[in-house]
Amino acid sequence: MRRNIGTGGPWEGVVGYSRAVRVGDTVHVAGTTAIREGRVVAPGDAYTQAKVALEIVVEALAECGASPSDVVRTRMFVTDIRDWESVGRAHGEVFADVRPAATMVQVTALIDPDLLVEIEAEAVVGSGTPGVTPP
Repeated sequence: MRRNIGTGGPWEGVVGYSRAVRVGDTVHVAGTTAIREGRVVAPGDAYTQAKVALEIVVEALAECGASPSDVVRTRMFVTDIRDWESVGRAHGEVFADVRPAATMVQVTALIDPDLLVEIEAEAVVGSGTPGVTPP
């Protein structure tokens, strides 16, 4: 019942992790950064990095048979908490109608000094209810 999803990222094999893991109806998406084709996207731009990280999260969810509406929890790690509004805006563009439980914290550093944000997500496949307005 376990399905591991990889992206071929440079750290997956070294560290020994998957981009996402689905067990039953639960999907866990690992901390995701704005790296495409082995390069950091938009150094210095937390909003764009958050958007790209979220695009990768959504792609991983889709590979696991989930969608953003199934997300029940996100965690956002930023290297400068002053970027909260930019990162929050990108998160809201994906999850405004879903309203998962979410956490944002400042961390000292990420794996590459050009990275400003890392985002992880948890989903329960089929839990999204179209047409239900969050409180």
